[in-house]
Amino acid sequence: MNDAWAPERDLSGEDASPGAPCRRQGLPELSEKEITAVKARYKSERNRRLTDKATEQYLRPVNGLASFSRVDPHSPVAARSPVTARYDVAVLGGGWAGILAGYHLRKAGIGDFCHLEQGGDFGGVWYWNRYPGIQCDNDSYCYLPLLEETGFLPSQKFADGAEILGYAKHLARDAGLYANALFHTVVESLGWNEDEDRWIIRTDRGDRIEARWVIMANGLINVPKLPGIAGIESFKGKMFHTSRWDYEYTGGTPDEPVLTGLADKAVAIVGTGASAVQAVPYLGRFARHLYVVQRTPSTVDSRVNPPTDPEWAAGLKPGWQKARIDNFEKGALSGFGPRDADQICDIWTEINHTLSRELTSEGWPHISPETIQARREAIDHRVMQRLRDRVAAIVRDPATAEALKPWYRFMCKRPASNDDYYPTFNRANVTLVDVSGTRGLARLTAKGFIADGREIPVDCIIFASGFEVTSDLPRRWGIGAIDGAAGVSLFDHWAEGYRTFQGVMTQKFPNLFFTGFLQSGFGATTTEALGRHCEHIAHIIAAAKAKHATRVEPTEAAQDAWVKHIRETAVDVSDFARDCTPGYYNGEGDTKKRRWFVGEPYGPGWKAYLEVIEQWRNNGELEGLHIT
Repeated sequence: MNDAWAPERDLSGEDASPGAPCRRQGLPELSEKEITAVKARYKSERNRRLTDKATEQYLRPVNGLASFSRVDPHSPVAARSPVTARYDVAVLGGGWAGILAGYHLRKAGIGDFCHLEQGGDFGGVWYWNRYPGIQCDNDSYCYLPLLEETGFLPSQKFADGAEILGYAKHLARDAGLYANALFHTVVESLGWNEDEDRWIIRTDRGDRIEARWVIMANGLINVPKLPGIAGIESFKGKMFHTSRWDYEYTGGTPDEPVLTGLADKAVAIVGTGASAVQAVPYLGRFARHLYVVQRTPSTVDSRVNPPTDPEWAAGLKPGWQKARIDNFEKGALSGFGPRDADQICDIWTEINHTLSRELTSEGWPHISPETIQARREAIDHRVMQRLRDRVAAIVRDPATAEALKPWYRFMCKRPASNDDYYPTFNRANVTLVDVSGTRGLARLTAKGFIADGREIPVDCIIFASGFEVTSDLPRRWGIGAIDGAAGVSLFDHWAEGYRTFQGVMTQKFPNLFFTGFLQSGFGATTTEALGRHCEHIAHIIAAAKAKHATRVEPTEAAQDAWVKHIRETAVDVSDFARDCTPGYYNGEGDTKKRRWFVGEPYGPGWKAYLEVIEQWRNNGELEGLHIT
C-alpha cells in the first residue's frame, strides 16, 4: 500500500485556477486480500450503526421542540393582518426552487404570482444556514444558477454562504419576486376547489390564498430534524440547530464568526456531517472545551479553494456554464468519455477521473458496463483508502484518528472537504465522543449528556443533525394536508409509491406541480435540476393559459406509462444502498423501503431526461395531459 499522498494542486500556483488542467497524484494500491478485508470492515461498521427505527429515530421540531424550527434568529417576525388574495400562480417556497420558478414564470410571460416562504427573505437553505464557516461544498461555477444570464461570478471555487445568499436575493430582486412575497409564512394546507378550478391555500398567519396553479418549490432541505435522544427536553442549558445559529449566544456574526461568547463555555456539537465539518473548526478555536459527538465519520478531503482567476473569467465563451455543468455531471455521475477533460478536479470527480485516465492509457477498449462498474468499485476502494490515510497523517492521537476514519463506500455519505477539520482534533480543548457502538447518545440530562456510562456537563448543545430529506412526505414537507379532486389526500395517493407524469404532475391533483427528484432526472447539481424542472413547469402553465385552460392534469394512461417507464429503466442501487452505513442517502439503512435519496431518479440519466421533456415540449400538443 502506498502511504505517500499529497494534495493535487498548489493553492499558490497557477494550477489552482479553475481553468487549469486537472493533475492528480496516484492513489494507494490495494490487493484483493486487502479489499476483501475492507469490505468485511464496511459490513461490521454498518451493522454497529443500524437501528430498526430508520428515519423514525429522528424527532420533528414540533410541540415542545418547535423552537428548533420556528424561531428565526436572522430577522424578526413582523406582525401583519391575514391576507386574502387571488393569483394565477402560487409558488410555495423562496429557496432556489422558488426563485427559479419565479424567474421562469416571468420568462414565459406570466407575471401574476406570489411566493409563500417560511423564512424572512428569499434564499431557502442559504437563508437559514449561516453557521460559522459555511461554504458551498461543490463547484460554485456549476452550483450557482444563471451565471451567464446575470454576468455574476462567485469570488472563489467554493463560495461562502453569505455570497450565495446575496446572489439569491439579487436574483429575486431582479426577477421582481419581492412584490407579492409573504415571508415568515408557513403553509398549513392546500385544498382543490372543484367549482372554480383553483387551489385554496391556508397558512399559519390566517391567510387564504386562491391560485389557479401551484408550484411546490418547498425544497429538499426544508424541515430541521433532531436525533431522538432520551431526555432532550430536560437539558437546562442552551440548545439550537445549526440552521438556526444563535450568534447572540455564541458571539460574532455570519460575516465575522468570532465566537467570543463561547470562551467560558463547554459546547457539544451532535453530528459530523457536512455542516459540522465546516462549523467544528470555529467551535474548537473559540470554545473553552468542545465535544464532537460522532455516530459516523464523514469523508473529509483537502479543500483547494482558489479565487476566481480574472484572466480565466475574461476568456469565458458563451455556453461556458452549461458546458461546465455537463462536465460536472460526467465527472460526478455518468462518467467521462475519451474527449472529456476533468474541469472540476475535486473529490466529486476523482473516481471517474481516475477511471478515464486508466482507460485512456489502454486506448479506450470496448468493455461491458459490468466491467466498468467493477473497475469503478476498485477505484472507489482506493479513493476511500486515500481519505483514511489522510486522517492518519493529520490527527496525532491514534485512537481519535482511527475513530475518524470513514469505513464505507464513496457516496454512502455526502463527501466533504475542509483543511481545518482534522487539525481541530489536535487541540487540547477538543474531544471526539464516538457513539457508533451505542447508535447515538444514551440520553441528555439537565446538565449535559451521557456517553460511555458517564455524564459530561456542557453549557450548550448544537445539533448538526441535518434536515428531513428522506423521511416520509408529511414530515419532509411539513404541510398538514394536500387534498386534490374529490378530497383525495396526496399522502394517501402516494402511499404505495410515487405516481407522476414526467416527475412534475400527478393525476387527481390538477394544476399542481412538483420540483425535486420524485420521478425525474437527477442533475449534476440540485440547482441545475430544479431550474430545468421550473422551466418545464412554466412552459406547461404558459401553454395551458394560451389554450384558455383552467384545469390540467395527467391522463391515467400517460401517468401509468411514465411510472412504468421509470421503473423499467431504473438503475438498481438497492444493493449499494443496503450495504452503506446508515445515513440520509439510504433512508438511515431502511431495508424495507430501500429508498435512495429522495425519489426515483430517471435511470437513463440526466441528459436523457432533458431530451424526453424537450422533445415533448417541442411537439406542442401537451400530449398526455387532460385539458379543460
